[in-house]
Parts: sequence; structure tokens; C-alpha cells
Amino acid sequence: MTLDWQGARQDTPGCETVLHFNNAGAALMPESVLEAVVGHLQLEAQIGGYEAAAQEFEAVERVYDAVATLLGCQRQEVAVIENATRAWDMGFYSVPLGKGDRILTGVSEYGSNFIAFLQVARKTGATIEVIPNDEFGQISIAGLRQAIDERVKLIAITHVPTNGGLVNPVVEVGKVAKEAGILYLLDACQSVGQMPIDVNEIGCDMLSATGRKYLRGPRGTGFLYVREGVILQLEPPFLDMQAAEWVSRDTFKIRSDARRFENWETNYAGKIGLGVAVDYALSWGLAAIERRICVLAERLRDQLKDVNGVKVQDLGQQKCGIVSFTVEGKEPSEIKRLLSQEKINISVSSAQGTRLDMDARGFMSVLRASVHYYNTEAEVERFCTTLASLV
Repeated sequence: MTLDWQGARQDTPGCETVLHFNNAGAALMPESVLEAVVGHLQLEAQIGGYEAAAQEFEAVERVYDAVATLLGCQRQEVAVIENATRAWDMGFYSVPLGKGDRILTGVSEYGSNFIAFLQVARKTGATIEVIPNDEFGQISIAGLRQAIDERVKLIAITHVPTNGGLVNPVVEVGKVAKEAGILYLLDACQSVGQMPIDVNEIGCDMLSATGRKYLRGPRGTGFLYVREGVILQLEPPFLDMQAAEWVSRDTFKIRSDARRFENWETNYAGKIGLGVAVDYALSWGLAAIERRICVLAERLRDQLKDVNGVKVQDLGQQKCGIVSFTVEGKEPSEIKRLLSQEKINISVSSAQGTRLDMDARGFMSVLRASVHYYNTEAEVERFCTTLASLV
């Protein structure tokens, strides 16, 4: 089926004001999400925050069912957390690691995740081992298999890196993890919302994602999936009265579902908005969304190749809606600034975000254009024409 991108644009007020190719940063919200968030904030102002949450209980709870449908899991396996990084942290820091334990990761791992690896390694004596890339620039499954031994306690990789269109072979990674009985944590921050995600097919034990990117939800929203069979093995790094019950003076009991990874105070308007955003994505169909995004991204890559001095830098056998490129003799930040003056939004990925990959390829930064299904072929043309005029 062909996705009704014209209808999607009519639902998206921002399409009238900007050419938005920064969907891997924060996508434009549809009107329904905006109305849900603003409407709840207005209700809080009118009757009180606690009272508004109680009155809109079903809308608040809807997010768990929506995310469960999105990921192919059960609602008790979903925790809603304030952002993807904190969701990932809650999963990672719950894994019991000690001296000599090994963490396996990839070359394109996200900077915040790697900092967490380094901190835990410093504290516990665990070690971090980076699996090399294969000939396509994605994590080597053969290399991963060779690295497995009884000391490996966690495989943690990023599905789609922040600095390019690469899509790592996460299903194959899941097969390795399952065969070896090793916990598998997937950072799906850039992939959820732009392609179908089935946690059972992937085989991950934990998955973190955000609302603001391809799901088109509000900022300050994220979630963590934790497979039911491993929830009780993982004690969150901190607890409160949402995560646990204070049973007596000296005892507490941690929840048995994924909400043990949440905290009590939350952004109810954002939570409702996230649920609406997920339902909105589901209404289009993730397979249709992916097809539309891939068509636009490939068109963009093809046209960028014809712009003088521009080089597309995406790796991977499979690519997605993120398109990374450099311009010979031009600083990415300056190109971004000039495009912004033309009401064209893109972003710059710095080495800090994916240092191992960027250092290996000799980049300090790259330009990142990320398309969504509400973008158009005409916008791709305008983008490339404007870029050509600047270089």
C-alpha cells in the first residue's frame, strides 16, 4: 500500500514553515499529539496535576498497550521513562557485572552508552570489547561469535547509529546471544518509528527508545522494554515508591513487572502524548512508513552524489532514513547554519557521539539529513539545489 504522505503533511503544522530533515533529532509532531499534550497541560492548570492524572487514567495507561503493540511484547514488559538514554541506563546498570566479566559492543556504539561502559568497567573490573565491523561497515557476526566465552555477560549494541544510515544486523546478533545464553541490550533510539520492530524476532532482552525522533512524540519521553523472563534477574540501580513497595521499617519489595525501572514522578502530558504518537504511527503501518522513508533516503543519496564536493558517508548493507555526508572544504556547522537561514533543518553529528567509528574514518563531524514519511520528493530536490548553491 502507498502511504498517504499528503494526508500526513496536512496533519503536521510544521510542514508549512520548514523543510525538516532533522527527524533523527526530533521529528515534527502531528496535530493529534500536540493537542493531546497541550490539552492535558491545560487540564492540569484547571483542576490540578494529580486530579488531571486521575481523570485521564485510561489515556495515561494507553501508552503501555500502544508500545507493547509497537514492539510485539506484553504491556507488563514496558517501562515508560523520561528519555531513551535514561531508559538504556536503567537497563544497563541493572546488569550484575564483576571483575573479569566482558561487555561486547560495536564500533558504532553511541557515546553516552560507551561512557556508561567505561564507568562500570572502572568501578567493577569488567572489560569492554569492541567487535570489529564486517566488509559493509556493520557489526561482524563472525567476529561476535568468535568473541563469545563464559565471561561474556552482556552484548550491547546500537541498532542505527547516530551518525549515519547504517542498520546493524540485530536479528543475527540476537541469535548469537540466545545460543550463548547472554543478555542482549539494544539501543533502538533511531530505529523505532521508522521501521517495524519485533522484539521477539530480534531476540533482545532489553530495548530502549525515545518518543521525540521517528515516533514523532513529545520531547522528554522514552521507554524501556525488558523481557519478562529476565525482569526478576535485574535490580534497578535506584528505587522509589513506583519501583518498589516499602513493606515494613527494614524491608521493601520490588515490583515484578517492568515498571520497577520507572520512577514515581513523571510527565503525564508527555506520557499521554507518547501514547497518541505511537497509535498515530501504528495507524499508518510501520512497514509502509519504512518503505516511504527508504525511497526518500535513497533519492536523497542519489541526488547528493551529483552535488559538487559532496560525499555521502553512509555505511551498511541495509540503510535507513538517515543520510550522512560531508562537503569538501566546508565545516559541517557552517553548512548547517546556512541551510537554517533557508528554513531547512538538518543536524551535525560530532565525533563525541560515535567516537570509535568517527576516529576510525578520520571525521571530526559529518552532516546528517534524516527524512520522514511526511517529507516529499520536491523537498529532496529543493534541499540538494539549495545545498549546491552554498558549496
